[in-house]
Amino acid sequence: MGRAIAIANQKGGVGKTTTAINLSACLAAKRKKVLVIDMDPQGNTSSGLGLATEGLKNTIYDLIIGRCEVKDCMIETDFDGLKVIPSNPDLAGAEIELLDTKDKEYLLKKRIDTISNSFDFIIIDCPPSLSILTLNALCASSGVIIPMQCEYYALEGLTQILKAVYLVQERLNPNLKIEGIVFTMFDGRNNLSSDVVANVKENLDVKVYDTITPRNVRLAEAPSYGLPINYYDGKSTGAESYRFLAKEVIKRGKK
Repeated sequence: MGRAIAIANQKGGVGKTTTAINLSACLAAKRKKVLVIDMDPQGNTSSGLGLATEGLKNTIYDLIIGRCEVKDCMIETDFDGLKVIPSNPDLAGAEIELLDTKDKEYLLKKRIDTISNSFDFIIIDCPPSLSILTLNALCASSGVIIPMQCEYYALEGLTQILKAVYLVQERLNPNLKIEGIVFTMFDGRNNLSSDVVANVKENLDVKVYDTITPRNVRLAEAPSYGLPINYYDGKSTGAESYRFLAKEVIKRGKK
């Protein structure tokens, strides 16, 4: 059965989508079969993998509300070993439509359990909120990776997402574990970045990845071309960092 990992943090702009796109592509480059699920109505993961989100016949929205099957909304990307279930703004309406649905937190899990044996990894990009969409991702996953920007205010957001994960573990998905925190947008010229990393490592009892992704121009440019960083500029420091992260993610799964 494939490892389903949610990329979650209710704070926006911390690198969730960047991590989902580039971790998935680097896992696929290591000959892993990877499915990316875009659970964010903004659809940035979908467009960052080269998909035009307008005019799609079936998306994660149609899957969640039961309008289609997984095979109907799964799309092959241009990158070997990598498939995606895309999103678009229609997904925002699911919040209201699912209000009275029984076991609404488990809708995604029920859908992807049918195909999880076909993949080594299922990477789920969550929206920047603790919504029913994020809960669906956490209930469908065995692990969660928390991207955290190297700045002071990110510390407050971290405590909130950790509390949310602990509540999900207690009440909805006891099999969920925190795979680790991955620090993003690190600027070695800024003492604050180093201070934030040290603060988390010293004061929180949670796993932290050795990989720290940098604030990198090439990494920021890649989504506008619909390319993961290892395809856009495989020699950049951004590509190197996500290759290291993919190695760590694979290694932790073997322990």
